[in-house]
Amino acid sequence: MDHRLLVFAGVATLLTVTPGVDMALVARNVLRGGLGDGLCTSAGVLSGLVVWAFLSAVGIAALVAASTAAFTVLKLVGAAYLIYLGVRTLLSAGRVVSASTTAHSTGSAAFSSLYRQGLLSNVLNPKVGLFYATFLPQFVEPGRSVLAWTLLLTGIHLTISIVWLATYSWLVARARETLTRPRVRRALDRVTGSVLIALGVRLAFERRA
Repeated sequence: MDHRLLVFAGVATLLTVTPGVDMALVARNVLRGGLGDGLCTSAGVLSGLVVWAFLSAVGIAALVAASTAAFTVLKLVGAAYLIYLGVRTLLSAGRVVSASTTAHSTGSAAFSSLYRQGLLSNVLNPKVGLFYATFLPQFVEPGRSVLAWTLLLTGIHLTISIVWLATYSWLVARARETLTRPRVRRALDRVTGSVLIALGVRLAFERRA
């Protein structure tokens, strides 16, 4: 395997497993509705990566990375959305969810909502755009087809993300029985809500690297 691909895979893995917005959101939804909800959210996150890969291919991601105004607008919208999710989580802290509701939480309406949450949290994060616009191109083999290598690198990143998000959702789901006890659930909802709000505030004030 080309050494560029190995280095890219290693760095992409480290970036993927580093705690951030996507992981916080997936954990929130697994704890609230179970493994299925986490997988629905993960599907939205992965779709967001595909969107950014496409935007990078057509040059829009590079425009966002280069334009201070575009970057700032996207950043503030994304921050507002994270804060909104965090506030919702805090307001619902400790709310009891019946077993039947949990069992059917991944119906079509729920899937749409969870998928949308994952998609928007990823698409509205300009840092992901920076990854595809500035970091990924550095690993394109000189003299090779840029499109082919971009698709290959995107495929590697998606594969890593699929494996990690599925594994992460499963691990959180395994601990869910203990973590969803009323007293623990209230504490976790408050922590998760606060983390989402903190991530939103951080994103709002974060500058481009």
